[in-house]
Amino acid sequence: MTQVIERGTPLPTPQRAGGRRRSPAAAACVLGGAMAAGLGLGFLAVLVIVLWISSPYPDSGPGGALHLAAGLWLLAHGTDLVRYETLSGVPAPVGMTPLLLVALPVLLMRRAARLGSACGDGSDGDEVLPASAVFSAVTCGYLAVGSLATVYAAGGPMPADPLSAAWHVPLVAVLAAAGGVWVAKGRPLGPLPEWVPKGVRRAVARPRYALALRSGAAGALVLLGGGVLLVGASLAWHGAEVQGTFLALTGVWSGRFAVLLLALALIPNAMVWGAAYALGPGFALGAGATVTPLGFEGSAALPLPRFPLLSALPPQGPGSPVTWAVGVIPVAAGLAVGWFAVRRAREVSYGETALTAGLGSMVCGLLTAGLAGAASGPLGSRELARFGPVWWQAGGAAAAWTLAVAVPLAVAVHAWRNRPAAGTGPGDEWHAPGTRELRWETLRRAAGAPLVPDRAPVAAPAPVPPVPPVRPQPQPNPVPVPEPDPEPEPDPVPTPIPDPVPATPVAPPVLPVSGARVLSRRRPPL
Repeated sequence: MTQVIERGTPLPTPQRAGGRRRSPAAAACVLGGAMAAGLGLGFLAVLVIVLWISSPYPDSGPGGALHLAAGLWLLAHGTDLVRYETLSGVPAPVGMTPLLLVALPVLLMRRAARLGSACGDGSDGDEVLPASAVFSAVTCGYLAVGSLATVYAAGGPMPADPLSAAWHVPLVAVLAAAGGVWVAKGRPLGPLPEWVPKGVRRAVARPRYALALRSGAAGALVLLGGGVLLVGASLAWHGAEVQGTFLALTGVWSGRFAVLLLALALIPNAMVWGAAYALGPGFALGAGATVTPLGFEGSAALPLPRFPLLSALPPQGPGSPVTWAVGVIPVAAGLAVGWFAVRRAREVSYGETALTAGLGSMVCGLLTAGLAGAASGPLGSRELARFGPVWWQAGGAAAAWTLAVAVPLAVAVHAWRNRPAAGTGPGDEWHAPGTRELRWETLRRAAGAPLVPDRAPVAAPAPVPPVPPVRPQPQPNPVPVPEPDPEPEPDPVPTPIPDPVPATPVAPPVLPVSGARVLSRRRPPL
């Protein structure tokens, strides 16, 4: 029999053999994650193939170029690569990740998560997936392609370390997907889940933590900005050496273009190195060689690679007043943390302000430590096993610098914002700023209830049925009534005028105040 379906009746959803319904939205999210990984691989593959074609000395075929592209894609996630073709014959690890390459998989994965969250709006029977389902589907699709890329890169000249790829690629995918779903859902900042302890949820809900995050992020941005200024000034100061190194590396335009791309990809790493240099610990250039503002020692016998960014290093030997002047950068970061850690509400105490500034300093230290760990890594074995800043030294120095500057500044700014208004003399205590708020707070505590109760909502009046109009009836002519004669008014009696009494100023009563806190400067409603 032919089943007749009326117009407007939704079609049944196809089901699988096990009775479970298919989810087109979930399949689209998985496909979106796989496409995000594929686009990243394709972009690097096209770039490597173009450089391989334009190179006059290709040392491998197109297969080797594709294997190298897969290795670079894994390196963009922080995975360590292994270089077997070395002069000593010992495999050398390559673990320094160009931070600009990390932006490629992060942006693609974030966009895939956003598109997966917005694929269904619930209209016309579209399926709307929850945030957890979108996150899981997009991550699974991305990791499936990542595992295939890891297996494919194993046959190239620089295969990836399987253990390093096993946790670096999922970490980047999870963080990027979570950020994309969070943005697609409107950046919700609701309460923590119910399984979190009640004390933790109540503590996190306090405004001090949001201020600490904001102030710590401001301090980290100031440190990175100072690192950019240091790198730019050093490149300009050593312009001749940088240009000579760049031209001496290769004589063909394709090779110079590849060196330029690599230098641009390492600019964010140089920013972090400059921030670590300004903080004091500096950065390592191999075993036993460290560059700090106090000096550049231990590199006489170290064969540094010839690279334009390395040509901008300070000269060897002890430091000078020019290198010591970089201490202005961490001081500026501490000022930023202290400024953003102050609340504008008057009921906050000095201890609360100091605690918020201290937490902001800890956040700045944690962010600096994470950036230092991501911007450093080995470039080989033996002498080049350590290359870049040490994460715990950079993070500890950032926390110490900002803590020493931010807490006093935050307390000073808090005292300045809560200062009494100008023109308040000794006899104006009754009208001084904050006195009225103290009186109202004392009366409220004594009454045990709000002095001005909230008004109850007024219900809307019931609709009144229309009344038919009444026709006016003709009135008879009124009969005139004569008015009586007015009575004569008596003579006015003079009222005695009392003697003037001098006004005596009465001082208003002052209520005892104990333990009251100062509220914001707002006048009570009239």
